[in-house]
Amino acid sequence: MSLEEQVVELEMRLAFQDDTIAALNDVIVQLQLQMERMQQQIKVLHQRQEESRSFAITPAGQEPPPPHY
Repeated sequence: MSLEEQVVELEMRLAFQDDTIAALNDVIVQLQLQMERMQQQIKVLHQRQEESRSFAITPAGQEPPPPHY
């Protein structure tokens, strides 16, 4: 293989690797955005869970008597 053919081969490999790196970077960016959305959803669900705990029904023996007693 001549020197020129070797250079052409290396340039083709480099171009392919650049495309692969760009594609992988795009996937990483998408996954990062998805992870951020999921983290936000977890925060919202946690807040809802905490709010629902504050509205939990108390056992019958612990309820205050009705106002007419």
